[in-house]
Amino acid sequence: MKKILLLAGDYVEDYEIMVPFQALQMVGHQVSAVCPDKVAGDTVITAIHDFEGDQTYSEKPGHRFALNATFDDINLDEFDALVIPGGRAPEYLRLNKRVLEIVVHFSVANKPIAAVCHGTQLLTAAGVLEGRKCTGYPTVAPEVVSAGGQYHEVAVDDVYVDGNLVTAPAWPAHPKWLAAFLTLL
Repeated sequence: MKKILLLAGDYVEDYEIMVPFQALQMVGHQVSAVCPDKVAGDTVITAIHDFEGDQTYSEKPGHRFALNATFDDINLDEFDALVIPGGRAPEYLRLNKRVLEIVVHFSVANKPIAAVCHGTQLLTAAGVLEGRKCTGYPTVAPEVVSAGGQYHEVAVDDVYVDGNLVTAPAWPAHPKWLAAFLTLL
């Protein structure tokens, strides 16, 4: 069993938090879902992003996702890996100094990091992509390049692995993304 930290925030993408949270527990790992300024038992609201042929994804109301750990209580040394879901949450979570310190900790320690969709924004803001290759939702490509990384374009249901970093463009990649993450674990 590995201990996995999952970073959450309001308007996180529904599938991108629910699926890894449940799937990783299903195979025997302990997943602690946290959000700045929230405690175990609090919830975050999710959003469902879909691809319906428009120029970008559509957004629909999601569910309430219950956090099972308290952000201020986490001890990073107890965790083996990090999961960063996408949605709109990374857009503002990247402004939180402690969130960025968490991402840097996992990167420096070379622990597995799985980021999907806009979760890549936390990697760029934390400055951990210099000389690295990754993917994410296509709109984050300029941020990856500005952060010194190389954006690797893949199909929406594909994954890219660079060392301890497993990234995917969006939730349709869950089967490959989670399989690659489990291999690293």
